[in-house]
Amino acid sequence: MAFELRQNLKLTQQLIMTPQLQQAIKLLQMSRLDLVDMVQHEIEENPLLEEVTSDEDPDAEKKIEPPETAEGDREEPPTVQRTEELTGEGDGREDFDWENYLEDYGPVGATYDRKEGPAPAWDNLLTTKPSLTDHLMWQLRLSEFSENERCIGEQIIGNLDYNGYLVATLDEIAVQEKVTPYFVEEVLRKVQEFDPIGIAARDVRECLLIQARMAGDARALIERIILDHLKELEVRNYAHIARKLKVSLEDVMAAVMIISHMDPRPGSAYNEERIQAIVPDVYVIKTDDDYKIVLNDDGFPRLRISNFYREIMGGTAGREKQESGKRYIKERVQSATWLIKSIQQRQKTIYRVSVSIVRFQRDFFDHGVGFLKPLILRDIADDVGMHESTISRVVTNKYMHTPRGIFELKYFFGSGIHKTGCENVSSKSVQEEIRKIISGEDSRKPFSDQEIVKRLGVSGIKIARRTIAKYRDMMAVLPSSRRKKYF
Repeated sequence: MAFELRQNLKLTQQLIMTPQLQQAIKLLQMSRLDLVDMVQHEIEENPLLEEVTSDEDPDAEKKIEPPETAEGDREEPPTVQRTEELTGEGDGREDFDWENYLEDYGPVGATYDRKEGPAPAWDNLLTTKPSLTDHLMWQLRLSEFSENERCIGEQIIGNLDYNGYLVATLDEIAVQEKVTPYFVEEVLRKVQEFDPIGIAARDVRECLLIQARMAGDARALIERIILDHLKELEVRNYAHIARKLKVSLEDVMAAVMIISHMDPRPGSAYNEERIQAIVPDVYVIKTDDDYKIVLNDDGFPRLRISNFYREIMGGTAGREKQESGKRYIKERVQSATWLIKSIQQRQKTIYRVSVSIVRFQRDFFDHGVGFLKPLILRDIADDVGMHESTISRVVTNKYMHTPRGIFELKYFFGSGIHKTGCENVSSKSVQEEIRKIISGEDSRKPFSDQEIVKRLGVSGIKIARRTIAKYRDMMAVLPSSRRKKYF
């Protein structure tokens, strides 16, 4: 077999991700909070970037007086031409014309005006609730505990999970504090008397038994139901419980009513996750019979190139200072300009996509969720002349403030379901119809999934029973057997 060397000429096409394109894609899929954090980080890293403060005149830098000549007359300023948009090509070593780069980064399109519509309320956003640990430690310090009991109590409180259950065993705490498990159990009983009732239990059964102490005359029956018939209680087989305990069904129902008001997760009320206020990226303001799209620039840093370094590159500073920092400044110029251009492009893209969404979903803004139309990414991509992947990045983690509430941009996209005699309806509209049907049902005889299918069929919506079950799970609605109420 002979081996030989050959030279072949092959022509291929491939996509080259320039640094600017990579940065633009990264910024496009960022949420507003992540983008603000990233911009603040870039300001710290890049000395050429600085933020325009609110008390500064953004147009002050553009009002440059021409220098005086020897005769006292002022020279006419040179004609300033706008720089072309950066393409990411080149190595950044070319000279940068600062005289042509006098524009600061500003909002794209319209800015939000307080007079045009109410902004979201910011009340109670800075309040903090005491944690479960803080609440229990406060009670521990007020209780008459010895020094050893207080140390064990701190160990018990420190080993509670999110719902307030004790995750450490008594033996583990006893070994840690060098005491007997019996002594730890005595302290545990005292801690279990703290507020909220049912705290520091080791399982659900013990948690309910602690709360049953407050049941009064029905305590004995409630404890027997919790100890021996918790499974039957879960499936609501009350008649079986009455037969086993040899009591009347009315007594069982009265005990079940008390148990239904108990909290199986007593610690969750103090460990709720902090509600993060949503800052919308876009405002939709209704003006007469039309809707106005406004980008939200409140709290968003406005960027510009530092005047100090601009003078160095423009030649107004000393020759020695100019030459010493010229190389480093050139390296940072490319990064600063790319960031500003990428942010501008991001804002323009969000604006165009928002306008297209409002155009497609005009009936939703006029009449409500029931008129939401089926919409896919391709529809918006064809309308604005972009790729579907770009639209997907735009609608991720972006929110729109509308007269009907704040919605994620993804909310307006959904598959369609056939409706007799008219156009297809959105799946979210069908979910809203299901919610209305369930809200109007008799709690003693809730509708089954098949009954919901029949009722939707009357409205012309043809849908399978398993689809109803899927939508019900998405809406966190229990099946009919779990929604049934006996009292």
